[in-house]
Parts: sequence; C-alpha cells; structure tokens
Amino acid sequence: MSKKEIIKTDIVIVGGGLAGTAAAICIAQLGFKIIHLAPTAPRDSRTSALMGPSIDILTSSGLIEEPKNIGVKLSKIRIIDATNRLIRAPEALFDAREAGLDCFGYNFTNTGLLDAFEEKAQKIDSYQHIVDSFQTIESNNNDITIKTNEGQIIKCQMLVGADGKKSSVRAAAGIGIKEKKHAQSALVCDLELERDLDCASVEFHYDNGPFTLVPAGGKKANLVWMDKSEILLSAQQGGDENLIKEFEKHSMSLFGNIKLISKTFIFPLSNLSADTVGENGVVLLGEAAHAFPPVGAQGLNLSLRDIVELVDILKSVDKSKKDWGKNTSSQYAKTREKDLKATSMMVESLFKSLLSDFLPVQAARASGLWALKALPPLRKKAFSIGMGER
Repeated sequence: MSKKEIIKTDIVIVGGGLAGTAAAICIAQLGFKIIHLAPTAPRDSRTSALMGPSIDILTSSGLIEEPKNIGVKLSKIRIIDATNRLIRAPEALFDAREAGLDCFGYNFTNTGLLDAFEEKAQKIDSYQHIVDSFQTIESNNNDITIKTNEGQIIKCQMLVGADGKKSSVRAAAGIGIKEKKHAQSALVCDLELERDLDCASVEFHYDNGPFTLVPAGGKKANLVWMDKSEILLSAQQGGDENLIKEFEKHSMSLFGNIKLISKTFIFPLSNLSADTVGENGVVLLGEAAHAFPPVGAQGLNLSLRDIVELVDILKSVDKSKKDWGKNTSSQYAKTREKDLKATSMMVESLFKSLLSDFLPVQAARASGLWALKALPPLRKKAFSIGMGER
C-alpha cells in the first residue's frame, strides 16, 4: 500500500495499552470499521485488580473467557493501620462471602490481559492494527484527517484517544487538563513470600501512603508501595538487600522471609482530569481522560466503564448522518460526567484521609472503619460502591 494512499475508516483508536485495545475490540465487534493506531510499546510490568462488574464486562464482551485462567482471586481485603498517629483505626478484614460472593474480583498481570485481548482482536474482520503513531490531526466539517509518522493519511468520523496521561490526541485536539501532582510515588514489583496471602489483598496503612500486597498465585505477591518519592528512590538505590529489609519491616514480618523476584519500578502519582472527554468527534478514555493514585482500585475499572458507555452510544448510531461522530463525542461527554466526578471525589477523599494528620479526619476515618467492621449492612453497601456497581 502506498504511503500517500488515503485510508478511509469509521473510527480510529489511538493507544496500544489495555484501554485502547479493549475499546478497539469492543467497537469493532459492533461492525464499525476501525483502525487501531498503536506503535510497539514496552511490556507493562504492572498489575490490575479488577472488581466483579469489570470482570462481567470482560467476559460478556469476549475480551477474556475464564478469569481464573489468567487471574488470581481476590476473596478478602485486610486493612492494618500501621501509622504512628494518635487516633488509629482497628484492623479490619472484609470477606467476599459476607456479600454472597465467591470473590470481589481478580488480580491480573497487565501483560496477561493484553495478550488475551490481542488474541481476540485477530479474530475480528473489521479490526485493523497499524503499527504506527499519529503526527497530526485535522478536523474538516464532519471528517477527521490523521497523518501518521510513516506518512499514511487516514480519514475517519471519530477519533478515540486512549493514549495515556500524556495523551497526544488530547493535546492535538486542544483539550486542556487539570492535574495535581503529589509528593508520593508508587513502587511496584513482584515478591515471593514465605507464607501466602490466602487470597487476601493486605493493605498496611502508613503515614505517607499504603503498602499493599496483592495475591499473585501461590506464595507470590504484587507489591504497590506508596510513599514520598525521595524515600522510595533512596530505598531502591540502596540495592535489593536493603529493599527486602524495608519490605519485611513494612509488612510487619507477617508473611515471613521475602524474596524480590522482579525489577522494581517507581511511578510518580497525580490526579488528572480532562476538561472534557468528548467534543468535535474526539473521545478520550482511560488515562487520557482521568488518572488517580492507585487507591480504591479504580484505574482500569473506570476505563472499562468508559468503554461500556461509548459502546452503548455507538449501538444506536445512524451512520447515514454525516455528523454522527461529533454527536457521539458530545453524548459520551455528557453521559460520563456523573460517574467521573463521583469517582474522582471518592478517590481524592480516600487518598486525603490516608495521609491527613488532622485529628478530626483521623477520628472520622477510624470511626468509619469501626462502623464497617461492626455493621454488616454498611459493609455490604461499601462493597458495592468499592466494586463500582452502577
């Protein structure tokens, strides 16, 4: 195919991560001609804890078949207040069986999920993957023209940006953001414990953020350690032996000796929200639209809800109307507004409560955990909110 030949399609999805690939598959399954524009990217070493409603999305859309084949059950959540504060919360254990569930969700490696998605994509005729990235976009009436770095020209009616926090689609569309950078970062890695987690995600809450161990199968665990950036960097630079000492100290030696079985990665934390998630035929989803610190398990869970809303709108689109792309983007922005605001407020409030030295906030947080521990109906309601049920 000549690089100067114009390719015409319905929708272009930019971004080769989990959100972009899932969106491309779900939209292609509706019968839209789509181009998934995504260069080859480094493998994502992180993991994603997905709650029950998100698992339902993955299986009902055919993105995965049996979650147990590629994920690890999350049946319990254990919270331990390890702060040195005057008012401390009680240790709390939440069991999915209290809500009549087999598990709250599953923990997946991002690479495992992406492999499953890509296998699904290869079976869809209307899905086309171009290993390239875009250089410019130009809107003309109801068409969007995309020029790629390799010189190809693509015309479409709708452009979906799922290209992460530093979204090039968002910038090219002139959509602004509000971003608050935090003093904290997150260190992630894989560990092997002497004693297994028994399907429980264990959160040790410290003054500068939680130290969380998530089941990864057998005696393996995924670690997400949030702390001040300089503390994490110092620990990392001290070498593996120093890191292991820190891990055993922060886990209160509850799980015995710890082995580090992967590289460690440090990610800066911030809250980010786009001024709009849809206008003029451009739609933003995933971290191109919103990003939060990894508390409350909302990252990919929220991205999947973005995809569901977009797919629901596209199901009733009349492609004979020339402005269907613009109308879809506007409707998507309105439809997502409530969920995005509510989730942002929830995550921000939770994050602040974990870090606050203000005594009334500490008292409220401790009282809240006491109430959740003592009142089964309140626990059940908290389960449904935390799992993102709509």
